[in-house]
Amino acid sequence: MPKDVITQRSVDYNQWYLDIVREADLAEVAEVVRGCIVVKAHGWAIWELMQRALDERIKATGHANVQFPLLIPKSFIMKEAEHVEGFAPEVAEVTRAGGEELAEPYVIRPTSETIIGYFYSKWIRSYRDLPLLYNQWANVMRWEMRTRPFLRTAEFWWQEGHTAHATEAEAEEETLRILHEVYADFVEQEMAVPVIRGLKTEKEKFPGALRSYCIEAMMQDGRALQAGTSHNLGQNFARAFDITFTDQNNTIQYAWTTSWGVSTRLIGALIMTHSDDEGLVLPPRLAPIQVVVVPIYKNDEERSAVMEAVTRMTAAWKGRLRFKVDDRDNYSPGYKFNEWELKGVPVRIEIGPKDVAKETVALARRDIPGKAGKSFVPQAGLTERIEALLAEMQTGLFQRALAFREAHTADVTTYDELKAQVERGFARAFWAGDTADEKRIQEETRATIRCIPLEQPGTVGRCVYTGRETSRQVIFARAY
Repeated sequence: MPKDVITQRSVDYNQWYLDIVREADLAEVAEVVRGCIVVKAHGWAIWELMQRALDERIKATGHANVQFPLLIPKSFIMKEAEHVEGFAPEVAEVTRAGGEELAEPYVIRPTSETIIGYFYSKWIRSYRDLPLLYNQWANVMRWEMRTRPFLRTAEFWWQEGHTAHATEAEAEEETLRILHEVYADFVEQEMAVPVIRGLKTEKEKFPGALRSYCIEAMMQDGRALQAGTSHNLGQNFARAFDITFTDQNNTIQYAWTTSWGVSTRLIGALIMTHSDDEGLVLPPRLAPIQVVVVPIYKNDEERSAVMEAVTRMTAAWKGRLRFKVDDRDNYSPGYKFNEWELKGVPVRIEIGPKDVAKETVALARRDIPGKAGKSFVPQAGLTERIEALLAEMQTGLFQRALAFREAHTADVTTYDELKAQVERGFARAFWAGDTADEKRIQEETRATIRCIPLEQPGTVGRCVYTGRETSRQVIFARAY
């Protein structure tokens, strides 16, 4: 498999991304369905590992999985004014079914706050019914005009949590628990992607929310990618759908609700954070195949000896490592090496007749391509060596991404500095502007306020745009 199938990042970053999606066999554009993709086996296996790790965290924080309908009555979407205004351009409708026009059109689920709100209003009667802590894994549809595999497609896959609480404080605690204990922990620990945790501005928050929190990651072109959001919806949806309960004083109150979600765009984040010009690079915890073994032989006699050694060597890996033995006879070893590098397998083991005789193997690590990442090691203790190496690679990828982000983040004090900095990465600045100021900056620079970091400096400075004194810092960046 030739190496020149991947465009270099420095030449065309966008094409590099598309090349990796294609050549690593992650997904294919579903050309017969506008804006959609087919997620192929390798891409879906990564998503399954993501689902598993996220689902464990979600359930550990007390939530249970449920499933709600794909179709939502259009009147539901219209009930919360800010919500419908935010989603109106992206909504797809079903107006005909069973050969007849529908009395009321259905909206294909763009998100589920409305239909879940309807059922919560039926299920909640007393404070004893609270909190409701539910999550669903689902596909959704948003009629995007400009699409890119995983990052922005008309149909995508996600989890969406929806909870109801007796007080604003409980809803806020829930919103932040998900942000920290589920999303930030998953993205940093499993994906090896460092994130900034913060609050969205009024301009950037989720339509209908009281407050929106997010985690923001930096990609290798310096642009930001929103890796997860958690919303305190206040009582907006509770009022729209009459989600009420009788409190301990026998008084009827509106519930406080939250919603939160991450999607298959995390696969895009994974690609753009770690991959290189040789192809996909996967953090070991999310690699469907952590170790590939490529046996090398020229005849049946050599094959027998090599495969016997492979069987003996891999027997200890079952239940400890996700591995594959690539014993295909119709491809050369060089072809196999390139294929597994393109697909991002963290560790490759090569073993031939001479290795069998010496009781060694060649070990190649994907995070250090070429000869620099290849070594010859004893077969004895190989399992433990690989496990230690995978842990080292997981940590190393995180540290490498963190160092990149820090090198491409700068404090700016003037608008000219901001305009220059967002060309290369994150601009950290004091901010005392309003939504109109944000819009003007976006029009002039194509950058937005990604978040107001939860960690603030505790000092006072002058707003980068208005010059007014403020203690609030924000992160500006161009984003996906």
